[in-house]
Amino acid sequence: MDEALFAALSLFGLFFAFLITGVPISVGIAVSSILTALFFMPADTAYFVATQKMFAGIDSFTLLAIPFFILSGNLMNKGGIAIRLVNLSKLVSGRLPGSLAHTNVIANMLFGSISGSGIAAAAAVGGTMAPLQEKEGYDPSFSAAVNIASAPCGILIPPSGPLILFSLVSGGTSISALFIGGYGPGILMGLSIMIVAFVIAKRAGYPLAPRSSFSEGVKIALDALPSLMMVVIVIGGIVAGVFTATEGAAVAAVYSFLLSLVYRMASWEEYVEVLRSTVVMSASILFLIAASGIMSYVMAITSIPDVIAESLMQFDSPIVIFLIMNVCLLLVGTFMDLTPAVLIFTPIFLPIATELGMDPVHFGLMMIFNLGIGNMTPPVGAVLFVGCSVGGVTIEQVFKPLLPFFAVLIAALMLVTYVPAITTGLPKLLGLL
Repeated sequence: MDEALFAALSLFGLFFAFLITGVPISVGIAVSSILTALFFMPADTAYFVATQKMFAGIDSFTLLAIPFFILSGNLMNKGGIAIRLVNLSKLVSGRLPGSLAHTNVIANMLFGSISGSGIAAAAAVGGTMAPLQEKEGYDPSFSAAVNIASAPCGILIPPSGPLILFSLVSGGTSISALFIGGYGPGILMGLSIMIVAFVIAKRAGYPLAPRSSFSEGVKIALDALPSLMMVVIVIGGIVAGVFTATEGAAVAAVYSFLLSLVYRMASWEEYVEVLRSTVVMSASILFLIAASGIMSYVMAITSIPDVIAESLMQFDSPIVIFLIMNVCLLLVGTFMDLTPAVLIFTPIFLPIATELGMDPVHFGLMMIFNLGIGNMTPPVGAVLFVGCSVGGVTIEQVFKPLLPFFAVLIAALMLVTYVPAITTGLPKLLGLL
C-alpha cells in the first residue's frame, strides 16, 4: 500500500509538474513514467522496458484506423461537404425559433458523424455558419457558444477516433458495439443543446429561416445524400462484418477523396496540406499512445489502480462511486486533452466500473461524453479555441453564453451514466452485446 501510494504520488506529481512547466503532454507522460520506474528497478531494465512498451503500445492493426479517419475528416473539411450538410440542416430546422442556431447543431451532428472529429466540425460548420448568423442579427457570442457546445457530438456519433482508441486501451471492447452505442448519447447531446438554444432564441426573438419550396428541398436533400451515404457504407459495413474498423476507415478516406474530386472544392495544393496535417496529427496521437504504454506498465507493477479501486470501494453506493468518477474526469478534462485522458484513466477506472456491473461499452461512452465536455473548457479545450477563432470572439466573450450549455450537458451526462439503456440499448437490440 505504501509503495503504491509513493508510486502514485511520484508518477502523477512529476506528470503534473511537467504540465505546469509547459512540457508537451506526451513527453511528460514518458519521462515521469521512466523516472518513477527507476525507483523500482535498475536503470538498464527500466530503459529497456520503456522502449519495449512504447513499441508494443502502437503495434496494433486497429490503430491504423485513426490516421485513416483523420485523413477522411480533413478531406471533408476541404472538400465542400460542410456547406451541403448545412443546407440540409437548414431544411430540417427552418421553422424553429433561432433556426440558424439549430442548423448549426444539426450540421455539427451530421458533419461529426462523417468526420469523427469535434475540432473539424467546429471549424468547418462554424466557419460556414458564423457569417450567416451575423447577417441575421445573431449575437456572435451566442452563435459561437452553440457551435462550441455542439461540435463534440462528432466524437460520440460514429465513426469516432476516440471510441477506437478506447477499444484498444480497454483491451478489445467491441468497436461495433461502441459505434452503435454512440448514437444514443450523441443524439442526446445534440437535443440538449437545441433545447437551450430554443429557449434563448425565443427570448431574443431570433428569426425563422425562409421556407424552402418542395423542389428546393428535394435538391438540397439529393446534394447532401452522397455525403450521408458514407455513414451508411462505413458503419453498415463494420456492423455487418463486411470489413474491420481499420478497413472501414480506409474506405472512408477513399470515399471522401472521390467525393471531394466530384465537388471540385479543393485545389491540389490543399490536398498536399491535408496530407501534411494528417501526418502531423497522426504522429502526435501515436506518440501519445506509445508514451502511455510506459505509464500503464508502471501503474500495473506498482498496483496504483488497485489502491485507487480500494479507496473508491469504501463507498458503499455505486451511484456515489460513478459520481466521483465523473467529477474526476470533468476536472481532468479542463486541463488535459481527450486522447491522453483516455489513455491514462481508462486503466484506472474501467476495472472499478466493470466490478460494479457497468458494461465496458457503457463506461467508454460515459467517459468520452464526459471528456467531450472538457473539449469546451479552458485552458486546453481545443474545440473552444477553434470555435472562438472561427466565430470571431474571445474566450471571455463566449464563456458566459456557454454556461447554460454546460449545465444541460452535465445533466445529460448524468442520464448517460445512470440510464444504461441510452448506451447499451441499441447494441443489445442488434445483437452486438
